[in-house]
Amino acid sequence: MAKKIRDSWGSRIGIIMAVAGSAVGLGNFLRFPVQAAKNGGGAFMIPYFVALLLVGIPLMWIEWSIGRYGGGFGHSTAPGVFHSLREKNRFIKYFGVIGIFGPLVIMIYYTYIESWTLAYSFFALVQKYSGITDQASMQAFLRGFQGLERNEYFSSIAPAYIFFLITFIVNMVVLKHGIRGGIERFCKFAMPTLFVFAIILAVRVLTLGIPDAARPGWSITNGLGYLWNPDFSQLKNPSVWLAATGQIFFTLSVGMGVILTYASYLKRGDDVALSGLTAVSMNETAEVVLGGSIVIPAAFVFFGPMAISSIAGSGAFNLGFVTMPLIFGQMPFSEGFGFLWFGLLFLAGVTSSVSMAQPAIAFLEDEFNISREKAVVLFGIVTFTLCNGAIFFLGKGVVDELDFWGGTFCLVLFATVEVILFGWVFGINRAWEEVHHGADMKIPFIYKYIIKYVTPVFLLVVLVTWFFQKWLPIIRMDDVPSENKPYILATRVGLWLIFLALVVMVKVAWRRRKGGGEGA
Repeated sequence: MAKKIRDSWGSRIGIIMAVAGSAVGLGNFLRFPVQAAKNGGGAFMIPYFVALLLVGIPLMWIEWSIGRYGGGFGHSTAPGVFHSLREKNRFIKYFGVIGIFGPLVIMIYYTYIESWTLAYSFFALVQKYSGITDQASMQAFLRGFQGLERNEYFSSIAPAYIFFLITFIVNMVVLKHGIRGGIERFCKFAMPTLFVFAIILAVRVLTLGIPDAARPGWSITNGLGYLWNPDFSQLKNPSVWLAATGQIFFTLSVGMGVILTYASYLKRGDDVALSGLTAVSMNETAEVVLGGSIVIPAAFVFFGPMAISSIAGSGAFNLGFVTMPLIFGQMPFSEGFGFLWFGLLFLAGVTSSVSMAQPAIAFLEDEFNISREKAVVLFGIVTFTLCNGAIFFLGKGVVDELDFWGGTFCLVLFATVEVILFGWVFGINRAWEEVHHGADMKIPFIYKYIIKYVTPVFLLVVLVTWFFQKWLPIIRMDDVPSENKPYILATRVGLWLIFLALVVMVKVAWRRRKGGGEGA
C-alpha cells in the first residue's frame, strides 16, 4: 500500500492548546464544582491533588510518550501504538481497541449535550428564557427543549435537533481540515477565547458585592467558603477518594486514547515532559481557579445557604442549564453574561468532542490508507446514526448507560492497560528514557517508581474494588426502572456490536499489513 504523508502539528503551542482543549470541557465548569461541594468542600481537594500527582500526571506523560513513540512507526491509535511497544506479541494490539471504542461511545452522546450549550447561547441573546424566575419553570424549559415533555416552552424536539445538526456539522468541518488546518487552528482560537469568557465571568461573580439586610450572610466570601472550607471528616469516606480520582480522569481526558493519538503527530525529538505538564496546568487553571470561582459561589449569593446544598446536589446539568440562567437573569446585562457562559461551554465542548473523534478517524487513515475526507465522511455517517439513539431515548437512561461504559469503565480499564504496558512490558528503563528524549525538563526521579508501581496499583485497586462492589448489580440492572430495561439492554447489545466490529477491523488491518510485508 502506498503510504500518505502523515499530518503533523504546526507549532508547539498548537499541540499544547489541542491537548488542553481535549481536557478542558464541560466537566471543568459543571462537574468539578458539584463534586467538590458534595464531597467535603476543601477536603475534596486533598484526594483530588493526590490523584493528580499519582495518577493524572503520570498517565499524561505515559500517553504523550507512547503516542509519540507509536507515531514514529506510522500509528496514531492505540492498536498500532501498543503493537509497536511489543511487536512480537500478536494479541497486544487488541487491547488498544478500547482506546478507539471509549471515545467513540462518549462522542455519541457528548455532541448532543454540547449542542445544548449552543442553543442556550442563542436563547440568552434573544432572551427566550428571560421571563423565567424559578427553578421549576426553568427545569420545565430544559425538559421541553430536550423533548422529554411538551409544554408552553417547546412543543417538539425539533429546536434541539436543529442545534444538534449545527453542532455536528461544526465538528465535522473542523475534523475535515485535519490536525494542523482544523483541530490546531480551532483550538488556538477557542482556548484563549473561552479563558477570556471565563475570566470575565469569574471577575463578575467575585465582585457581586455585599448582601442587603434581608439576606445576611449571602456574601461571595461565604460562597467561596462553602466550596473551599474543608470538612476533614469526609476524608474517611472512600467514596470521596473515588470521586476525586474519577474527576481527575474525567478532567484530564487520560485513559481515553485521545492524548495518545494527538501525541502521535509529534516529531521524534519533540518534548513531551514539559509540554504535557503545561497542558495539565492549563486544565487545572480552568477547573480549580475559574471553574471553582463561578458556579457555586454565584449560586450561594443568589439562593443562599439553605438552598445551596440541594442546588449542588441537583447535578451538573441542572446547575449549568437551570441554576446559572436564573442567576444571570438577576444581573444587569443578563443576556451578555448568559451568552458568555454558554459560549465558553460550547467552545470547551467542541475542543473535547473533536479530540474524541480523532482516534477513529486516524485509525481509518493509518490502518486502511483512507483519505482524510473519506475517513471523516465515513465516521460522520456512523456517529450521526448512533447519536440519534442518545437524542430520542434520553429519557430512557441511554445516555447514562453510554456514559458509564464509555466515560467511566473503559476509561479506567484503558488507563490500567497502558500503564502496565509502558512500565512493565515496554520496560521502565526504556520508558524513562523515552519520556526524557528531547525533554525540556527533568522529571523528578521518584516518578520512575510511581509509574512502575504506584499508578498501576492505584488503578488495579479501583478496578478490583468496583468489580466486587458493583459488577453484579450493574449487570442485573438493579437500579434501572423496569420500563427502561429493554432500552438499556438494546444499548448494551449495540455497544458489544461496535466493540466486536472494531476488533474485526483491527484483525483485517493487520492482515493487510502482513500482506504488504509490514509484519503481523
